[in-house]
Order: sequence, then C-alpha cells, then structure tokens
Amino acid sequence: MASSDAEDALEQVHAQIRACRLCSLSQNRTRAVPGEGAAAADVMFVGEAPGGDEDRQGRPFVGPAGRLLTEQLKKIGIDRRNVFITNVVKCRPPGNRDPQPAEIEACRDHLLSQIALVNPKVICTLGRFAAQTLIDPRLSITRQHGNPRRMSGILYLPIYHPAAALHQARLIDALESDFRRLRALLDEELDDTPSSPRRAHA
Repeated sequence: MASSDAEDALEQVHAQIRACRLCSLSQNRTRAVPGEGAAAADVMFVGEAPGGDEDRQGRPFVGPAGRLLTEQLKKIGIDRRNVFITNVVKCRPPGNRDPQPAEIEACRDHLLSQIALVNPKVICTLGRFAAQTLIDPRLSITRQHGNPRRMSGILYLPIYHPAAALHQARLIDALESDFRRLRALLDEELDDTPSSPRRAHA
C-alpha cells in the first residue's frame, strides 16, 4: 500500500474510533485517543489506556509518562514523530482504573487495523495489559520484559510502561535497558532488509 493510501486508511480508522460507542467508556470521555505518528513507522508503541492529559487533548502519551517515553526514544536516536503510538483502549477509564476485558475486546479490531496498516517491524508493548493483549494473556512483564517474540512477521517486545518507572524509581534502569534492546533489535531488522524509505524513520 502506498504511503498516502496508508495514511488515508489510518485516518478512516481514527475517524471510526472518534465516533465509536461500542463500550461504556465512550459515555464519559472528553476525547477519544486513536493514536498518532508515522503511518509507515518501523516501531509501534502500544500502551494501556489514555490518562487525563490524553483525554483532554485527544493525543496519546502527552503527560509525564509520555515525556519519559520521548526522552527514552531520544536517548536511542529515535524521533518520536517517526514512530506510531497508540493504546489498547482508546478512551480513558474512569479514575484511570484498569481497562476491563469487555472494553479491551471492544477496541481490539481498531488496534488490529492500526497494526495492519502501519505494519511495523517492531511492536513495543508498554506494560502488562498491552503485552497480555497482543502477545500472551499469561505473560509476566516482570519476568519477560526485554525478551522479544516474533509473531506473524513482526517482533513484539514487551517493555515496562514509563508510568511504572515514574512511580517506582527502581524500574528506570530496566526501562532504559528495554529501550537499548529496542535499538539493537531495530538495527538488526533494518540490516536484514533491503534499503527503503523506512530506514530514514529510525
């Protein structure tokens, strides 16, 4: 799919998300948060759910966790504008509670459509909910963060959620290690493929 076609198709998905009423989260949202970034990104980040800042702005990862994510990307030489960022659920759960199974299921097709259209080389799942939704429902983020799995031609890398590192300072070293692992994996993936415009995204 041509880049412009992918961008158009992605925007159609995002319009559907903004109008979505498939679960009760839509009743109390200020804005749905579809996601943002490059339509042909090598790296896709999938978090848990929007928080208060995201709900107000309609953009993913714009609060403190988002700033930490941007910092970690910069440390490994990646511009945030060149990745794609979204969440498992697209509307803020009340009080920032955990998303419920029915809410995750209601958003699943939206997320899968985004993955299919972006077609990244690496998907980084941020935290437990994203990892268990996309990789393995039994996955332990504590034990398996930083360990990639290849599924359907895409490398999935479970890493700690930046919010966890903000709340537990002892996790910052692990988070930084996970991002260095991402840099190494991305370099390997790019080295194994022919030169293409995507290389510029890293």
